[in-house]
Amino acid sequence: MDRGAFGPSAGEWLEPRSPAYRRISAAMFLVGFATFSLIYCVQPVLPQLAQAFGVSPAQSALALSLTTGCLAVAILIGGAAAEVLGRRVVMFASMCGAALLNIVESQLSGWDALLAARALEGLVLGGVPAVAIAYLAEEIHPRGLGWSMGLYVGGTAFGGMIGRVGMGVLTQLTSWRGGLGIIGAVDLLAALAFLLMAPASRHFERQARWHPAWHLAAWRAHLRDACLPRLFAIGFLIMGAFVALYNYLTFRLVGPPYQLTPTQLSLIFTLYLLGTAASAAAGALSDRIGRESVLLSGIALFMAGTLLTLLRPLAWVITGIAIVTIGFFIAHSVASGWVGQRAHHAKGHAASLYLLSYYIGSSVLGLAGGWFWLAGAWPAVVGFAGSVVLAAGVTALWLPRALRRAPRPEPAPSRAGTET
Repeated sequence: MDRGAFGPSAGEWLEPRSPAYRRISAAMFLVGFATFSLIYCVQPVLPQLAQAFGVSPAQSALALSLTTGCLAVAILIGGAAAEVLGRRVVMFASMCGAALLNIVESQLSGWDALLAARALEGLVLGGVPAVAIAYLAEEIHPRGLGWSMGLYVGGTAFGGMIGRVGMGVLTQLTSWRGGLGIIGAVDLLAALAFLLMAPASRHFERQARWHPAWHLAAWRAHLRDACLPRLFAIGFLIMGAFVALYNYLTFRLVGPPYQLTPTQLSLIFTLYLLGTAASAAAGALSDRIGRESVLLSGIALFMAGTLLTLLRPLAWVITGIAIVTIGFFIAHSVASGWVGQRAHHAKGHAASLYLLSYYIGSSVLGLAGGWFWLAGAWPAVVGFAGSVVLAAGVTALWLPRALRRAPRPEPAPSRAGTET
């Protein structure tokens, strides 16, 4: 069959509304759910971890930061490994391995052992995010890619919420150990359901062996593209601003005049449900009216919500964060889907670069938000995050010009030893 230079022929795609299209979309929702529930399930129980292991609050935060830090590094490795092993195999193995590690962590008695397991979990999960975007972009017709990508991102939002809120509930009903074990078991079932539902890859070209030079050439080609580096920058900026706002909102709301309890604070994460709905809606809208308009709309909502949180009444603060959440997930859904559509070769490598930028933004800009909190409390954090979101908007405004200047990506780097 003739795939041509820029992808499969129209008849080979999974068409919107077909049974296979519905299966792959549902399967990828489970991928997003499992990945992010496993990553973030420790966040609400950091105080319990500090008490159980006799460590400081700063040390307890390593249970999360080691996972996300290792995930950022592993994304590049996972994307490259999938070129040799295959998309579905890598995603399934990563989901299973991480879920089993979560169960193991619930039984560990040493702090160092727990941190080692959390770091390993981040490395194992690196095989999911970049590969997921590439898998969808390779198998689904472009006119239906936005909705399925939005559903995947919605799954990440739902998983992030359940990992936080659900863990808090499970800890109260059992213990933090019971919560880790139950979430691990649920996500192991999600991995098995993914394997049963996800169609086999039809357009993936397996690399017969490891070719470091080819991987480096593929990453360089994506970085030389007129459009992709701007999308990577947008991922870096919006994720950094989002994490900074959520990180330091809790510090604001535990103090006067709000003085919310930890349970009340955890309920704020239910706003991620809005992200689930917004991601799917954004994908469908981008298929209908164009990615540029939807991306800019999401960034504009992000900015409006950020400014709204400056108001003093709690209802307005929560409304502002809700709008921030909707805007973020709209922008992230469109940008990540656009990466998959734009990269006509080595899609896993393009997705890995986007997600590397995304998680570096979370680490670097999320940390920088703390300096602004110390300097000027919430208004300073809003000023910082608003400036970052504005930079993302300016970057998005330049995308149409970049597309006009270079409407088609450069040819894929050649690689030896491949088999279809």
